[in-house]
Amino acid sequence: MRWAAVLLASLLAAAPASAALTAAEKRIAGAVDAATPRGLQLLGHAVNVNSGTMNFEGVRAVARLFQPAFESLGFTLRWVDGAGWGRAGHLIAERRGRGGPHVLLIGHLDTVFEHDSPFQRWERLSETEARGPGAIDMKGGIVVMLLALEGLSRAGSLDRLTITVMLTGDEEKPGEPIELARRDLIEAADRADLALGFEDGAGDPRTAVISRRGASSWVLTTWGRPAHSSQVFKPEVGDGAIYEQARILTAFRDSLRAESWLTFNPGLSVGGTTVSFDRAQSRGTAFGKTNVVAESAFVAGDLRALSPEQHARALATMRRIVARSLTGTGAAIDFHESYPPLAPADGNRRLLALLDRASQDLGSGPVEGVDPSRAGAADVSFTAGRVDGAIDGLGLMGRGGHTVGETADLSTLPSQAKRVAVMLDRLAKEWRKGKRP
Repeated sequence: MRWAAVLLASLLAAAPASAALTAAEKRIAGAVDAATPRGLQLLGHAVNVNSGTMNFEGVRAVARLFQPAFESLGFTLRWVDGAGWGRAGHLIAERRGRGGPHVLLIGHLDTVFEHDSPFQRWERLSETEARGPGAIDMKGGIVVMLLALEGLSRAGSLDRLTITVMLTGDEEKPGEPIELARRDLIEAADRADLALGFEDGAGDPRTAVISRRGASSWVLTTWGRPAHSSQVFKPEVGDGAIYEQARILTAFRDSLRAESWLTFNPGLSVGGTTVSFDRAQSRGTAFGKTNVVAESAFVAGDLRALSPEQHARALATMRRIVARSLTGTGAAIDFHESYPPLAPADGNRRLLALLDRASQDLGSGPVEGVDPSRAGAADVSFTAGRVDGAIDGLGLMGRGGHTVGETADLSTLPSQAKRVAVMLDRLAKEWRKGKRP
């Protein structure tokens, strides 16, 4: 066990159930409040720059917009070009502290709204609400991150932490190969002790994310013997490709649907006599006749699991089912790994408990772990097994993410930043006491 895990446990055990804020923590909270108006202004500017994943110049422009804020806090920045995986790239900011934990902060620059989307502008709805593309997912999360860092800096606590900030440019539509697209994030996780993600999670400030299901995709191909439909099921003809596809999908459903947190969904299917399927474009065509036994079929879907073990069991079950073909048919399944799961590890739970304590001491109420079924895949999952604790859902809260109704709850901007900053300040102080195993 790395000593970060021991520190998390000792800090949690040592702190009183309802500690008052220290003078330094009060300075942190005050600094966040003072910086919030500037943060809101920065958020509005960022939202008004389109950074759909495939708008490479827009993604780079958002990176340039945030760059001065990190530089003013003493970070050294570098841009990692994404040509090798077909995307804009990533922004990495680094700042070395003295004697404290190495914390990886994770966000992303891109949104789901491309340059031709009708949803393009920041719109202030009231004192506490604003609408705009990427307002909560997740330009608002980057601003929360910056406010927390500024609060720590103004209180003199930032120097006790070593911070790496990873802002990916393709979280919403990851580049390929994924191993290359996430190489820098994985390397950063290997150097870090803890990881914090600034997605909006379930959009509820009473929750944070300590577990996420991984996301992978699969393509099932089936084939049969073309013949006149009047001969179907005869030994010399068999059942055909579409019946074989139906058998497999039904068996998937019957064998796996009862397992908690596991989901699998066929999203596209084509079958017939002549079939084309383009996996990259997620589209296909089919020609067939009602009086001809289908020769080939394709179905594409996704698979989501909460742990590597659950994922491996599901793959083994699906492969066994595929191998039991009907008469005169055959089948093959191909899996494509995308995002790994973030299992609910003990270190993640300890970070949640520390965040909950900081939140309550700040008067912001308790925080509990969100149901994993409400948390999709995210970049923080690449830190699983590489850091002693990881937590996500620390960004700006709101509703309607990934839709033209994406609306931010602006009242959560300072409160989210303050509880992250106080949690990190407490970690840094305990770390300097040398509580090592």
